[in-house]
Amino acid sequence: MALPNKPKGELKAVRDPQVEEREVDILIVGGGMAACGTAFEVKKWASPDTKILLCDKAAMERSGAVAQGLSAINTYVGENSADDYVRMVRNDLMGIVREDLIFDLGCHVDDSVHLFEEWGLPVWKKSADGKNMDGKKGQSVGTLKSGAKPVRTGKWQIMINGESYKRVVAEAAKLALGEENILERVFIVELLNDANNPKQIAGAVGFSVRENKVYIIKAKAMMVACGGAVNIYQPRSVGEGKGRAWYPVWNSGSTYTMALRAGAELSMMENRFTPARFKDGYGPVGAWFLLFKAKTLNGLGENFAASEAAKKELEKYAPYGTAAITPTCLRNHLMLFEMKEGRGPIIMDTVTALATLGATMDKKELKHLESEAWEDFLDMTCGQANLWCATDTEPEKKNSEVMPTEPYLLGSHSGCCGIWTSGPDYDWVPDSYKIKFNGKVYNRMTTVAGLFTAGDGVGCSGHKFSSGSHAEGRIAAKEMVKFIRDNAGFKPTIKESAKELVDMVYKPVRTYLDNAAYTTAEDINPNYIKPSGMMYRMMKNSHEYGAGTATYYQTSSKMLEVCINNLEVMREDAEKLAAGDLHELMRAWEIYHRLYTVEAHIRHIQFRKETRYPGFYYQADYMGQDDANWFCFTNSTYDKATNQWSLKKVDYVKIIP
Repeated sequence: MALPNKPKGELKAVRDPQVEEREVDILIVGGGMAACGTAFEVKKWASPDTKILLCDKAAMERSGAVAQGLSAINTYVGENSADDYVRMVRNDLMGIVREDLIFDLGCHVDDSVHLFEEWGLPVWKKSADGKNMDGKKGQSVGTLKSGAKPVRTGKWQIMINGESYKRVVAEAAKLALGEENILERVFIVELLNDANNPKQIAGAVGFSVRENKVYIIKAKAMMVACGGAVNIYQPRSVGEGKGRAWYPVWNSGSTYTMALRAGAELSMMENRFTPARFKDGYGPVGAWFLLFKAKTLNGLGENFAASEAAKKELEKYAPYGTAAITPTCLRNHLMLFEMKEGRGPIIMDTVTALATLGATMDKKELKHLESEAWEDFLDMTCGQANLWCATDTEPEKKNSEVMPTEPYLLGSHSGCCGIWTSGPDYDWVPDSYKIKFNGKVYNRMTTVAGLFTAGDGVGCSGHKFSSGSHAEGRIAAKEMVKFIRDNAGFKPTIKESAKELVDMVYKPVRTYLDNAAYTTAEDINPNYIKPSGMMYRMMKNSHEYGAGTATYYQTSSKMLEVCINNLEVMREDAEKLAAGDLHELMRAWEIYHRLYTVEAHIRHIQFRKETRYPGFYYQADYMGQDDANWFCFTNSTYDKATNQWSLKKVDYVKIIP
């Protein structure tokens, strides 16, 4: 159960917290869609005496990227084929993806969607006469599993009433796993390797954000899925809107940093997602493009995406730019092209879209259409609805501006950075895509034995979204049970003492307590830095040198060099982070995780000598794509003992024609 907020502000941190040590067979780190999938599935395969524990930094009902809700499930294969799903993802991510992982997911994702509906999630359906039926009306025509037709906004997306989406999924996960096996408000901050085999996982350490307590947990197998990385770049919204990001602000790169520091191989960390969103409110544009059929215009009122200039620009990036569906990064590229040519701003023509749809509707249907326009945001980004109200914007009367956001790192949306994992043990999967331990293959296991991941954690396999992340968590659950059965004699051994681990976790607290009295203003002190100060330093660095919005997402070899040097200094300075309360301790560790994650990202951009994703970022020294030299994966490892990074190329293997 989640511990409640303290009634009088954040709880002050103490020098010596309580210590609770546990030993389990399987540890699930995270509480989002992937972790919920694992929690729901794992006990089906485990023996009754298997000890399983889930630790979530937040509370599962509102944890992860789906916390605020969604208006659509973006991955539902349905009448399509898994082969076509692979082709779609491959095209959108400019050709370099793990086709084995994507195909495997495409074969399983629909089952999770059917479960969501069974648990009570309302899915929009088509009536016999082709009308859209949402809410209870949609439920009246049967379920997807029984053959009812969903309302599709594209080939892969289906509409839902999803303001309580995460609560529905979390409830099922909690019932399946048992609340006695769940620790909420516990932030796992470091993974622990086995003392006898440093390439095998043995446990993790973290702390409660509601009481002064450190948890040291031994585990035979572990699934880490703590989302992607947000606020590693300065957001477009600043000041009071600093935390107004498109992706959830509590995603701090923990998945990538903890795996990296444990020795796991990362892949495609140069890939980032800079989504086009309604400016300032960060409202998603997908439903407007797909459901409402809206078009974007430049400042001159032109449909620039359909112009001859746009076609010529896209031809430079064939075959992706000339494909039937333009990849996400190239759609951004066209917007930025217009802006640089002085034809901005970019406008979403909501007025024409709603007028066109409403031309064939009666008053009741038209009113319902207008409510859908608002509900799209109220389901998932209510701040955008607030902004419309504050600016007197009625979408049927006034258009809104669209702009790419600051960059995010993720592996489950329209991005594919993450951890290199094993594919399924099928004969058609290349051996180079399989990770073995003691001669056996374990699907979704990282290069660290016993360490699994899913959702945003799995690299080279984007476009999973919420449903795919849940399904992938279920895949990992089954494989973890297989792993602990195959290695039943393994007894995890942690080389660090309990005292050493507590000293590490609570170091920011002790730094604060030892030095806070030196100055009259606790945030200004020569002996430490607060998390907020480090956040501004990190964001300024990536914003200006690492292809942030400050430079229209452009960087260069020299700018990347400066960026990395600054990050190395920041990681040294992070040893002086200070936390006076548990909230600040959480923020300190989040910044620590973000620093490693953004450095991995910058080092990967520096390593890949081309611009593979125009519209997401540009390497000025290496504009354009170089398929002859760089049509491959880029993988990295980090040695925390020596602070050394290693990067390499890994061959891409095409499986689906």
